[in-house]
Amino acid sequence: QVQLVESGGGSVQAGDSLRLSCAASGRTFSIYALGWFRQAPGKEREFVAAITWSGGSTTYADSVKGRFTISLDNAKNTVNLQMDTLKPGDTAVYYCAADYRGLGLAQSGRSYGDWGQGTRVTVSS
Repeated sequence: QVQLVESGGGSVQAGDSLRLSCAASGRTFSIYALGWFRQAPGKEREFVAAITWSGGSTTYADSVKGRFTISLDNAKNTVNLQMDTLKPGDTAVYYCAADYRGLGLAQSGRSYGDWGQGTRVTVSS
C-alpha cells in the first residue's frame, strides 16, 4: 500500500499560480504512475494530469494543457503540479492517486488504486 499526501492548495486570484505537491510513502516501488484529479462542487471528479513514476511520460486533460505542468522529484518521492494562469473554473479539491497497473497512462479514476485526502484550490475572479 502507498500513502499519498497532497499539499499546496489555497485561495488565489485568476491569473495567479499555485504548485501542488503529492508526497508518496510506503510501497512506492509498486507505483507505475501518479495522477492528479479534481472535483468541483456539484460536479463529478475529472482527470487533470498524470506522469509515470519513471518520469518519462506525461498526459494532460485538454482543459489544462499549456497551463499546468506535472513533474516528478524521485529523490523526494513527490509529484508536483505547477498550475499557471489559473481560472475560476479550476476551483476544486485536487487529489493525487497511484496507478499500479503498468498499462499506460490512464485518465479514468477507476485505474487508480490509492488516493490522497485532497487539497482545496479556490480561484476568484
